[in-house]
Amino acid sequence: MYAVAINASPLMDKGNTSLILTPFLKGMREAGAEVDVFYSFKMKINPCTGCFSCWVKHPGRCIYSDDMETLYPKLAQADFVILATPLYVDGMAGTLKNLLDRCLPLAEPFFEVREGMCRHPLREGVKENGKLVLISNCGFWEIEHFEPLVQHVKAICKNFKRKFAGALLRPHGPALRAMLERGFPVKDVLEAARLSGKALVETGCIPKELEKKVARPLLPKEAYVENTNKLFRKWREDAVKG
Repeated sequence: MYAVAINASPLMDKGNTSLILTPFLKGMREAGAEVDVFYSFKMKINPCTGCFSCWVKHPGRCIYSDDMETLYPKLAQADFVILATPLYVDGMAGTLKNLLDRCLPLAEPFFEVREGMCRHPLREGVKENGKLVLISNCGFWEIEHFEPLVQHVKAICKNFKRKFAGALLRPHGPALRAMLERGFPVKDVLEAARLSGKALVETGCIPKELEKKVARPLLPKEAYVENTNKLFRKWREDAVKG
């Protein structure tokens, strides 16, 4: 089993998104999966120009020679694709969206109707019916903030002929890091992420109970809002004094 994970956090392996992604990938490796991790923030990926050259003039080949050349064959053959991103303006980080826009060469320009909807067929040699997982972190307390992103990723699955295998969503993510550093009993969240990775490889999906454990409330909303506001006031005061 082969997996490609895209970490779109600008803080890469130091960010809150990685707090969930890292044990998740550990679980996948424990279950026997080979995993490659890419950081979209540091990759050289030009934006799609919409020229359709990859569909018409040079089928399957983009006009740009950049880091997508490394990703194309890996994404085409991956059994699992993991999209890991902080929540920005109700959606994924821009570097991840840019990367996905550049996946146009993996599809054909023609239309086909699948489940009553017009879609593009995948190019010959691109794996169909693989799995896709979303991992995301946000600063807001409520899990409902992830809903637009989850719906977007499910739509991407339909276009790429992949099964949506689950989502590990971590609301009030900064609290997890702070509580881990202070020794609060929250390591069960990381363990649930690890077990989710194992379950994905072994069963093809993430159990709902593990999704709930990863997303569980860590502290009351009122306390989180108060602590966050206090922290930002201090940062702003220190910056002004600076």
